[in-house]
Amino acid sequence: MTLQEGNLSLQLPSHAKGFRFDGESHGLSHCMKAVDFIIETPEEDFFLELKDPDHPRAHSKAVEEFQQSLKSGKLIKDLVSKFRDTFLYRWAEREDFQPPSHYFVVIAARTLEPAHLLALTDQLKRHLPLEGPRSERWNRRLAQRCAVFNMETWNKAMPAFPLSRINYTQNE
Repeated sequence: MTLQEGNLSLQLPSHAKGFRFDGESHGLSHCMKAVDFIIETPEEDFFLELKDPDHPRAHSKAVEEFQQSLKSGKLIKDLVSKFRDTFLYRWAEREDFQPPSHYFVVIAARTLEPAHLLALTDQLKRHLPLEGPRSERWNRRLAQRCAVFNMETWNKAMPAFPLSRINYTQNE
């Protein structure tokens, strides 16, 4: 199975199923944000958000706005909202809902170095928060893991789920 966002293509292994969650299908687009995809395997589930500032047809203004949101912290706030709203939706939708194992974000930007990705991951974890408050009242984690990747680090960390860029021809 293949999932596609713009010209990014994610190949799922045979034991995984995935579906687009962002869009009109969940019926609450007017009031809730959503991650792009939910992927389910027998061992774990994850929420996946893809951002593509390096898209070959990206407008310079859109790339500039993305860079500004990255620098200002607005991107992290948006990613937190996407996770929380999707989490709440899935909890309300399914009686058997278990928190996702992972929340992954891929920012397809060649300029993001591993140190910057690690800093973004730390910010995202802090703002979610994955582990909850430092008290005995919080009994479960929201997710076991969250991480921000670029395409290269994603493919190294998740080789069973290769992400590639679809090459468009000049005539398209």
